[in-house]
Amino acid sequence: MHKSGFVNILGRPNTGKSTLMNALLGERLSIVSPKAQTTRHRIIGLLNDDAYQIVFSDTPGIILDPKYKLHHKMMRFVETAFQDADVLLFLADVFEKSADLKGILAGAEKLKIPKALILNKIDLIKEEELQNKIKEWQQENIFDEIISVSALKKTNVDGLLEYILKRLPEHPPYYPKEELTDRNVRYFVSEIIREKIFNNYRQEIPYSCEVAVTTYEESTDIDRMRAEIFVERDSQKAILIGDKGSSLKKVGMEARKDIEELIGKKVYLELFVKVKDNWKDDERLLKSFGYE
Repeated sequence: MHKSGFVNILGRPNTGKSTLMNALLGERLSIVSPKAQTTRHRIIGLLNDDAYQIVFSDTPGIILDPKYKLHHKMMRFVETAFQDADVLLFLADVFEKSADLKGILAGAEKLKIPKALILNKIDLIKEEELQNKIKEWQQENIFDEIISVSALKKTNVDGLLEYILKRLPEHPPYYPKEELTDRNVRYFVSEIIREKIFNNYRQEIPYSCEVAVTTYEESTDIDRMRAEIFVERDSQKAILIGDKGSSLKKVGMEARKDIEELIGKKVYLELFVKVKDNWKDDERLLKSFGYE
């Protein structure tokens, strides 16, 4: 008997979905930032064992009022995650009120699949408050299980995994067992660069950027890469580059270090900044960035 299925993680922005998937996998696939809306794509991570394969999906945070075509395409990833899940994990942090999420969860109770509410960030709340929060959610009668975790501290991640394995359907593996994800190296290179932008800039700059790896040349000793960072205005380009290129150089150095760790060899990385007005509503560009 072999088990295999799609376990999809959904929730509002900044609830810790990427941190949770990384903790479940024991690998760092999704970028993590204290800022909201860092995940823009649906990212698949595979947890393999002789007896099972869990296909985890990390999804963008649910946006109630999408403003750009980019947001609408991000929400399509969320819609498909609702539709093809074998097990649904809805992540809420312990400070969110169940009443505030009723609109998002309006159709969840109709899903005829195992679905659990995962209360995250329990390291930030007292036990008595946690129990009150669990009772509040039980009254909603949406989920068949409520599991409390700290994704950051990896508290009760094993308990969550046990819940998943008990409810995973019998099925052959969907992917080769040696794979960790369905994404290629170029994708992770662009995500690493984007993560460094989130970590090094404030206000609107990270949200105004998109990264595309335009050249990737492999060789025995060193891989050479060129990436273009798209922004919306000249003023954003100036901030991104910094005085005499100092800010962009810092992003490049930090990204190169992580990319070298990812691929296990030396990397030569070139970064260029391009201004593309209104790229968030440019259908052709969005498609080239993988938003389909």
